Order: sequence, then C-alpha cells, then structure tokens
Amino acid sequence: MDVTMGLLAALLWGGTDFLVGLNARAVGVKRAVYFGQALGFLIMTLLLAILPTFLLKSLDAPLSVWLLGIAAALLTVSGALALSKAFALGKAAIVAPLVTSYGVVTTLLSWASGEHISLTQLGCIAVCVIGVFLSSIHKDNGVPHNNPRLSIAYAMLAAVLYGSSFWLQGRYTLPALGPITMLWLGYLVGLCVLVLMVLRIKDGLKIPPLKNCATLTGASVMNLGGFSAFSWGAMAGSVSVVTVISTLSGGIAAILGFVFFKERLSAVQVLGVALVLVGAVVLHRVD
Repeated sequence: MDVTMGLLAALLWGGTDFLVGLNARAVGVKRAVYFGQALGFLIMTLLLAILPTFLLKSLDAPLSVWLLGIAAALLTVSGALALSKAFALGKAAIVAPLVTSYGVVTTLLSWASGEHISLTQLGCIAVCVIGVFLSSIHKDNGVPHNNPRLSIAYAMLAAVLYGSSFWLQGRYTLPALGPITMLWLGYLVGLCVLVLMVLRIKDGLKIPPLKNCATLTGASVMNLGGFSAFSWGAMAGSVSVVTVISTLSGGIAAILGFVFFKERLSAVQVLGVALVLVGAVVLHRVD
C-alpha cells in the first residue's frame, strides 16, 4: 500500500508542478496561486463540514500551536508563490527536481534543533548542492519566457520555504492539529494573504477563461489528491517509503515538460538534475 500510494502521490504532485507553470504564464503568478488556494479552501471546508470531529479535536490544541500553524501556512503560501514564479520563468525539467531539495532544508533544521545527522545525510546534502550548481550551467536558447538563473533562484527559495514549513508542521503542529485541520488552516491563511495581493491587480478577482479554469482546477485537485495519497500511504505503511517514492514527482514534472514543451537540457544539466533527485531520495531514505 505504501508503495502504491507513494507512486500515486508522485504522479499527482508531478502533474501539479507541471500545471503550475501553465497557470502562472496564463493568468499571472499571484492570480494562479490565489485561485488554487480558493478552491482548496472550499474543498477542505466542505470536508470539515462533513467530518467536524477533526476540527473539534484540534480545538484542544494550545494557542501557541495554532500560531505556529499560521506561521507554517505563511511559509507554504510564500513557497507556492516562489514556485509559480520559478515555473513561469524557467523549465519544468530543471525547476521541479530542484524543489524536491526541500528535504535538505528540513533535515538541516532538524539537525539545528538537536536531532542527530549522519555523515551519509551530510553527503546527500553535498550531492544536492553540487547538483544545483551543475543544473544552473546553461546556454541561452532564445525562449522569451525562459530565465534559467532567476528560475533556479526562485526554485531554491521555494525549497527553503517549503522545507521550513514542513519542519514546523512535523515538529509542532501536525501532532496536535492533525493533517486535515492543518491543511484547512494553510488554505485559509493563504487565501487571506492572496486576496490582499490580487485586489491590487486589475481584474484580479475576475474568473479566468474556461480553458484556464480547467488547468487551475486540475492543479488544485491534484495537489489535494497528492496530500491524501501521501497521508493514506503513511498511515497504512512506511512513512519513509512513501516519502522516498513521492520525491519522484520532480522527475515526473521534468518528463512532462520534455514531452509537451520539448524542454531539452544539456548533458551537464541532466547530470545536475539527476544528482539533486538522487541526493533527495537517499536523504529521505536514511532520514
């Protein structure tokens, strides 16, 4: 079950990453993230309305946990904005694998907070760093929207923000609030922040064209599906196995970018992307 759910999570998150770039280019970074957050919040609110026991149990958590949950949610929505910007500027084949290095950030924060980190984990972190450097070596291909160095910077920023958020959630909020309430809180905070942003954009709240609504809905639903598959697999089997397999989402998004947009990479970039993926997978396995 954990292997199956891990693969399903990887497929859904890989598809989400691929659609994120399409949405950001079509309706703008802030509007794309806003509509995704709005749909996710609606779905999670309906779920809590049907299953209110999840929210009622989380009400016993102290105020400090809720405040940390809000902080984690702010990091998550900031990471979503950075990720959308990265996909809008660069190739999915590079951006998606780099974002999987959020595990490096989570591991380093865990080590800084007192957890033991092995030499193998340090080696994996070094491999990821080398991979990032190699993947940033590029030739200008003349594609108007392509800005490799800036997209890599935004991808690494997204990894830092996501890694920090996952560390906060895993250490402080998820045990007390539970995954469903924490996900609902994340969408709520993200929606509140993004409403203020899109109100400053002309026609920011205007419903996008139907063709864009389809990809926006697809990205939001697949993201929720990825989290659901991950949680189900973790509860039914091994958390480490699910985590390792779900990390393949970066490779899936890269493949989709190649198939649909013919995003070709140099041999050095392929090596860099491969090192990031390998380092992230091994890091999760030995975590």
